[in-house]
Amino acid sequence: MTYHPKSEFMQVMIERGFLADCTDYQGLDDALIAGVVPTYIGYDATAKSLHVGHLLNIMMLRWLQKTGHKPITLMGGGTTKVGDPSFKADERPLLSQDVIDQNISGMQQVFAKYLKYGDGPTDAIMLNNAEWLDGLNYLEFLRDIGRHFSVNRMLSFESVKSRLDREQSLSFLEFNYMILQAYDFLELNRRYGCLLQMGGSDQWGNIVNGIDLTRRVIDNQIFGLTSPLLATSDGKKMGKSEGGAVWLNAEMLSPYEFWQFWRNTTDADVGRFLKLYTELPVEECDRLGALAGSEINDAKIVLANEVTTLCHGAEAAAAAEATAREVFEKGGVGADLPTLSLSKEEIGDGISVVQLIVKSGLAKSGKEAKRLIAENGAKLDDQPLTEVKIFDAAALASPIKLSAGKKRHALVQLAD
Repeated sequence: MTYHPKSEFMQVMIERGFLADCTDYQGLDDALIAGVVPTYIGYDATAKSLHVGHLLNIMMLRWLQKTGHKPITLMGGGTTKVGDPSFKADERPLLSQDVIDQNISGMQQVFAKYLKYGDGPTDAIMLNNAEWLDGLNYLEFLRDIGRHFSVNRMLSFESVKSRLDREQSLSFLEFNYMILQAYDFLELNRRYGCLLQMGGSDQWGNIVNGIDLTRRVIDNQIFGLTSPLLATSDGKKMGKSEGGAVWLNAEMLSPYEFWQFWRNTTDADVGRFLKLYTELPVEECDRLGALAGSEINDAKIVLANEVTTLCHGAEAAAAAEATAREVFEKGGVGADLPTLSLSKEEIGDGISVVQLIVKSGLAKSGKEAKRLIAENGAKLDDQPLTEVKIFDAAALASPIKLSAGKKRHALVQLAD
C-alpha cells in the first residue's frame, strides 16, 4: 500500500489490515477530511443472528463512528426476498416475510453492542431497503434503472462467471440482485446523503455498479471500499468452528463458547486478529502476536477477553476465562459451561449418552456422536467414555460433564 492517507479512518483501515481495495483513495480521503461521511454496509436477513464472519465489517463501522463519521446499517428486508448469488453454489432458499422480520429483530440486538444509534450527526441509523424496494413499479424500474445495466458487463463479474463456469443454474431472480443492490446505493445517496459503501471484496462488482448507477442517474460522486475475505492461516473460512457458525447472539451461542473460539485461535493468526477484532493499539497487537512458546497462550486469552467484552460485556468475558481456567487447569466443572437441562418427562425411562452428546451440541448427529465415542474422543466427567451409557433421572440429579476432544464441553443436568 503506497497511498498515505490524511484522514484518521483511512489510516486505521490501512494500519490494522481492514483495507483490500478502494474505488478512489484520494477522493474518499478528501471527503473524510471535509466532513461527516455517511457510510453503509448491507446485511441480508438470512438468520436470526449475525456471526463471526460479519464481525470484520461491523468493526469497520465501529471505527468509522469512532473517527467521526456516520454508520448506516442497512437491513435487506427487500433484497433477502431475492438472495445474493455472489460466489454461492446454489440458489438460496426463499424466506417468508415473518421469518425475515424475526431475523432482522435478532440481528439488531448485535449492532446495538458495537454502534451508538441516535439522532446525532455521527449516530448510527438502521434502515430497511424494503422501504424503497417493496413499492417499486416493475415497468418503471426497468425503464428508469434497468437501461443503465449492460448484461455483457454483468456476465463478466467474477461472482456470476464462477457460477456459470461450473454450469450451475443462475436464476433470473438472483441475476436481478446486483441491480437491486446498486439501486440501494443510489437511494441511500438520494435520501440520506450516503457517500460510501463498504463490504467484503466479493462485493466489489455490486459496489461499483451502485457507484456507476448513481453517477448516471443523479450525477453524484460516491465511493466504495472493500475488506479482504478472511481465512485462518490453516485455510479455513473465518467464523466456522467444529460446531458450525460462531453466532454473535448469546441465545444461539453461549458467551463461553464464543470466548473459547477466540482462545483456540491458531498461533499464526493472533497478531492479525488482535488488530482486526479488538481496539488495542497496533503496537500492542504486534507485541502480543510475536510472543512464542507457551506465552502465545496469554496473548490468545487477551484476544478472547477483548473480543468477548465487545460482544457480550466484561462480566461475560471474565466468567468465561474463569470457567476455562477451572475446566482446563483444575479439571473442574465450571459454572459458565453450556448447560443442557432436561425434565423427567424428556428423560423418560432413560436417555442414551449418544442423545445427550447431540442435544448438548457437541455432535451434529447420533452417527457423529457414536464415532466420537468409538475414536476415544468423548469423555464423561473427564474420564474416557468407551461405551454407550443410558441415564435415568436419578443419574442426572447431579450434573454430568460431557466433553468432545480437549476443548469442547457441556453440562447435562436434571431441570428444577
